[in-house]
Amino acid sequence: MINELDTVVLSHDVEEHGLQQGDIGAVVHVYQDAAAYEVEFVTGEGDTVAVLTLTADDIRPMNEREILHVRELLVA
Repeated sequence: MINELDTVVLSHDVEEHGLQQGDIGAVVHVYQDAAAYEVEFVTGEGDTVAVLTLTADDIRPMNEREILHVRELLVA
């Protein structure tokens, strides 16, 4: 189950926002019956890259054995 403020992992690339599979986001809103989630993706400095409405097919909870990784955002 995914809740507000959970850290989630993107399941596929979203090229128009420069996001790649595996990028980390934070759930900022859960729609009724968990039909969709509003997820914010930010840079390491805390600047918002995108806030997207996604479904459970687009994201997954972060596993406790995963490690974070840094990469440069290619879209301005």
